[in-house]
This record gives sequence, structure tokens and C-alpha cells, in this order.
Amino acid sequence: MNEMENKDLLDVPLISQMPELPRGCEVTSLAMVLHYAGVEADKMKLAKDIRRDPTPYEKKESQVYFGHPNKGFVGDMYSFETPGLGVYHEPVADLAREYLKDRIIDLSGQGFQSVLNQLDDGKPVWAINNTWFDFLPQEYWETWQTPEGTLQITYKEHAVVLTGYDDQFVYFNDPLENEKNKKVDREKFIKGWEQMGRQAISYR
Repeated sequence: MNEMENKDLLDVPLISQMPELPRGCEVTSLAMVLHYAGVEADKMKLAKDIRRDPTPYEKKESQVYFGHPNKGFVGDMYSFETPGLGVYHEPVADLAREYLKDRIIDLSGQGFQSVLNQLDDGKPVWAINNTWFDFLPQEYWETWQTPEGTLQITYKEHAVVLTGYDDQFVYFNDPLENEKNKKVDREKFIKGWEQMGRQAISYR
């Protein structure tokens, strides 16, 4: 391990979403960030408290009608037996503010440099990517009709907690793989992150 590769990784406690929350990567990742910020936040309580989009799943002539993840959690977080997807940054940031008030910063829509700046500042970053942590081909996407309009989604959507980076890699805690400081190619990670709408949350 060279000096660069060991660049000050944040020692964020690893929390696994399994077995209780098969689709709970977003709230589990939030729990890790809150814990690092010194707040006792239980993933199961966060799962219960996250805003929901109550729109029921419907499929008509191969067109899916379902909720919008920026309105609230879509579908079932607790079981793969029933339809569900996940939740995007807006409801997660709102829930985080219940714990850290105006310390929460929603970096969504900004460039990846804003994420790196937070890590430089010693703050972990909640981020949405996909399970490939790379640009995801079109075949893994589908179009939904939601009350907010048409939406492109992928079932490979995934949330993690970034803990550091170097010239080549980013490092993160993965609540699904239950892996601490997992490393992936930085440029690939950024491509997947941008494709998922540049969603990131941290705190000051």
C-alpha cells in the first residue's frame, strides 16, 4: 500500500441493511453518516420515518405506473416479494435534518468536487450510484409513469457512504455487500453517480 492509497479514510461505522431491509440501502447509509456525526440513529427507525410515496404499483400494457423516489420511498423496503425501488435525495435530506438540523447539506446537482471537498473536510458523504459503480447500459433502465411525470429508473440503484479517495479510487462503506472502505475506480464511480442524477448529502 503506497502513501497515496491510504489517504485518510474516515472510520465510519459499517452498518448492514440485511437481513431486515432488502431495499433499505438509503436509510442504512444515512444511519452510518449520522453515527459518524455523533447521532444515535437506528436504521429501523429511519426506515419507519422516511417519507413514503403511497402511489400503488400498476402495470398496464407493459407500462409501469408507480411512485417517484424524490417524493418518498417507493414500494416495499422490507421485502423483495412485493414491488419497490428506493428513495432519492430529497426525502433522505429531510429526514437527516430531523437529526442534524441546518448542519445537513444537500450537494445534489453539484459537481463531484463538492463531494471530494466534504471528504477533505473530514465529513462522509451519502451518495446514490448503481450496483456496478459505473455507467449503466440502457438495457438496465425502464420508464415509469409517476404522479410527477415520466421517470427513468433502474433497479440497480444503490446508496453508499463515501469515506475517502485518492488519485485513482474512491472508498466507501457498502451497506449491501457489508463491506467497509470498499474501493472502486474513481472515474467509473463518477460516471455512475452522474447518471443517477448527482445525488449526495453530507453535513457541516
